[in-house]
Amino acid sequence: MEDKQIVSLYWARDPQAIDRSQEKYGPYCLSIARNILRQEQDAEESVNDTWLGAWNAMPPTHPQCLKAFFGALTRRISVDRLRRRLAGKRGGGEALIALEELAECIPSDWSMEKSVENRELIRAFNAFLSSLPPRERNLFVARYWYGLPVDELAAKFGLNKNTALSKLRRTRLRLLEYLEKEGLK
Repeated sequence: MEDKQIVSLYWARDPQAIDRSQEKYGPYCLSIARNILRQEQDAEESVNDTWLGAWNAMPPTHPQCLKAFFGALTRRISVDRLRRRLAGKRGGGEALIALEELAECIPSDWSMEKSVENRELIRAFNAFLSSLPPRERNLFVARYWYGLPVDELAAKFGLNKNTALSKLRRTRLRLLEYLEKEGLK
């Protein structure tokens, strides 16, 4: 089923919207949630919460890219769930570490909820990512979009852990420099 048809189902308040979303994007959202949460039950609950979040957001939201919309919802829900789970515990988990690493590049008032106000930041992120060589871009996206642990990234990209960390750090610094040049940081 096409994305526009799925969005229309949400707007029509048809429960089939959730079934079609799960069929088309369930595995994608589950992989994001698993990478962040590292617990199957929590990951499944986050994906279920994604469909509820989409149901509550549409209308009025009319996403142009349903995959990105669901991915962002799943990531936000999963990170919130991880924060609640780790509240009061020492350490932050791999996903929170990744977010903290990227935090230095993102303006402090940025939020997914203010996406209209942040279109320029999103445009700049996309332009920066497009400027990267494919391998570097894939490494960066795997870490900061999919939340893969550094050990897995290193193995996946044939690097040792320190090299992967170094490459990620250099890319974050270049991103920070790019955003400052664009007047967004």
